Amino acid sequence: MQARTLPARRGWAWIVDGFAIWKRNPALITFLVMAYSFIQLVMFIVPYIGPIVISLTTPALALGIYNGCKAVAEGRKVGPEVMFSGFRQQLPELIKIGGINFLCTLALVGLAVLIDGSMGDRMVNILLGKADAGETLSENPSFGLAVLIVVVGFTPLAMAYWFAPLLAAWGKVPAVKALFFSYVACLRNWRAFLVYGLCLMLVTQAVSLVVVVLDLALPILGSLAALAFPVVFMPVVFASLYANTTDVFGKITPDEQD
Repeated sequence: MQARTLPARRGWAWIVDGFAIWKRNPALITFLVMAYSFIQLVMFIVPYIGPIVISLTTPALALGIYNGCKAVAEGRKVGPEVMFSGFRQQLPELIKIGGINFLCTLALVGLAVLIDGSMGDRMVNILLGKADAGETLSENPSFGLAVLIVVVGFTPLAMAYWFAPLLAAWGKVPAVKALFFSYVACLRNWRAFLVYGLCLMLVTQAVSLVVVVLDLALPILGSLAALAFPVVFMPVVFASLYANTTDVFGKITPDEQD
């Protein structure tokens, strides 16, 4: 499985390509993303086993969205039933990918909690605005170390997971091999991914500024814009993930895995 090394400017192109794919069939792709989010929310509220089930099934659920994006990009007609198509494609390998990701995440969070047992509470207080991030870090060095470990640890984990479900499902690559190929592909294209991440942040900030201006001019317009943005933004992000996969790997087929 050969990954291309792309220039940094492709990071912005992925977003543009994702928007173009979404625009071809916004109803379908938006439905798939909303259904994906709803299913995960329902599973999350199930006590004890909910988070585990989410971790194991997320690769297959997300694959349904990518299959929808693939069909739209290729001009094929599909319906909402594509949402569960991922469960019919290399499901054992997809579950392995979800399980490995879950165990690694659990180990990483466990290590951080061992360093700072109150890390969770401090993070919640910072996010809710009840505590200042700078003061919390200066007063609790262990918290800073725990956050650093999580950030540093999650980066290679995210890189390994990024392309893995699609490589496993479309290329019939074994789970561990798919995770390795994904990590290498992300490493080769770190410049494009950096631009991609920065552009997504800039788009979010720009829209937030527009929402604030609209809210000052006419509150109802600000509220409508705030509600509409995630409905468009999240499907475009998913479509851009499909776009960057095909850009890096080309057409993924089983014949390409050797």
